[in-house]
Amino acid sequence: MPKMKTKSSAKKRFKVTATGKVMAAQAGKQHGMIKRTKKFIRNARGTAELSAPDAKIVKGYMPYDR
Repeated sequence: MPKMKTKSSAKKRFKVTATGKVMAAQAGKQHGMIKRTKKFIRNARGTAELSAPDAKIVKGYMPYDR
């Protein structure tokens, strides 16, 4: 049986924690910061845990990162 491949785009964007949660950068911060509120920019710092349905999809992209 050949090895399964990891999606290169997924390994660059997501990280799986030791407990199995999938972490990702906050959305909406690439450009257009002038029109965003200060509160939005503050709350969108760092990383966030993905929802369960999204995490299931991402874990399928990274078969060995469990």
